[in-house]
Amino acid sequence: MPITFSELRLDLASALAHFLEPEEASAESLRWFEDGLDWNRAKLASRGDETVTAVMRRQVGQWLRRRRVGEPWAYIIGFERFRGHRFEVTKETLIPRPETEMVLDAALEIGHRLGVNQVCDVGTGSGILGICMALETPWEVTASDISQSALNVAKVNAEKLGAKIKFVHGDLLLPIPDPMELLVSNPPYVDPADASTLQRELSFEPTQALFAEDKGLALSTEILKQAQTRGARAVVLEIGAGQGPELIERAHSSGWKQVATRQDWAGLDRILIALE
Repeated sequence: MPITFSELRLDLASALAHFLEPEEASAESLRWFEDGLDWNRAKLASRGDETVTAVMRRQVGQWLRRRRVGEPWAYIIGFERFRGHRFEVTKETLIPRPETEMVLDAALEIGHRLGVNQVCDVGTGSGILGICMALETPWEVTASDISQSALNVAKVNAEKLGAKIKFVHGDLLLPIPDPMELLVSNPPYVDPADASTLQRELSFEPTQALFAEDKGLALSTEILKQAQTRGARAVVLEIGAGQGPELIERAHSSGWKQVATRQDWAGLDRILIALE
């Protein structure tokens, strides 16, 4: 039976609402049209009464089968938008999230205030932090990751966006050459004990990029220690809710003189800033 694009959009929002909140389902259905079918809101408003082709209906059905089992839309479509750019993502990389833009803004603020030139993005994943810094500043940016597969994705994104950035393979700061002035990272910070309580979409993302030992604090702590030893002037980390007080104490113990946290829109710890 024929169906129009307007009807398909409503049917899709209804299907997504079986496992998403209604508002989230409506917003995601629009993303499917915009990113998957190349039908934006204006096109839907002016041509929504056109009949959907059989090919498009089959495609939406295939996407929906994958989405119903929890696979995130970004992995299904193969990219996510961040800072106005389109970043390729695979199951070897975390999906960029809006909160991480707050980390980027904090890093830009601190970097400009200190007048830095050498900047490092540790655990770059799809490359969003390092690439955006390279695009928005004259800084020399180096990005590292322990996953070669993730680095390959980041390199593709950097090339597509025209970002000049040096990529190095290895664990945390070990492959990064001196000097390093500002270090930025969105490291794994989820407590493995919380794995069973997480939303099902996270089961599709790489565990190496999500979980850290010591209640999620191990890698953040190690980055702070290594950065202090290597003479960095500042560290900006994305952290988990409630981790601020403990990480402030650990940062001071590592030798950082000025340490503070910033909260996200929900009032939860999200950023740790350590200064020499």
